[in-house]
Amino acid sequence: MRIMGIDPGIAIVGFGVIDKQGSRLVPVQYGCIQTEAHTDGALRLKTVYDSMVQLIDKYKPDAVAIEKLFFNRNVTTAMTVSQARGVLILAAVQQGLEIGEYTPLQVKQAVVGYGKAEKKQVQEMVKLFLHLSAVPKPDDVADALAIAICHAHSAVLLQKINEVRKP
Repeated sequence: MRIMGIDPGIAIVGFGVIDKQGSRLVPVQYGCIQTEAHTDGALRLKTVYDSMVQLIDKYKPDAVAIEKLFFNRNVTTAMTVSQARGVLILAAVQQGLEIGEYTPLQVKQAVVGYGKAEKKQVQEMVKLFLHLSAVPKPDDVADALAIAICHAHSAVLLQKINEVRKP
């Protein structure tokens, strides 16, 4: 199973593609989509959408895992990130991909085993799980890989739940 993890944003969208081969997790590619700060918001969303479509076409994931948004401070940031998250999900759904959505707490729990883990702990576990020589930068990329790992750990359970729900 090939999983693309996404850490949504408007300035930086982290992505990480991993293959789940039995119990092994193998990194395929990771990086980020970046948009220019003083560009019109609609054009930034188009860049995010077009880049996501290109990544899906190139890496052909079986599933996309994306972080659910949790904001407690800046409403303006929450709105723009929500819009970016929407176009990212749209790009995946249009390709017929399964979508997994995870809260930061769920990601930390799946990767570190503790829902209140520090960002540095998550990053180190990503490095260990994927046998990387260094923690991926920027942080958004490591977060995207953590989201993909979370989905890899949850995918079997989610598949069984979906099978039970089908009429």
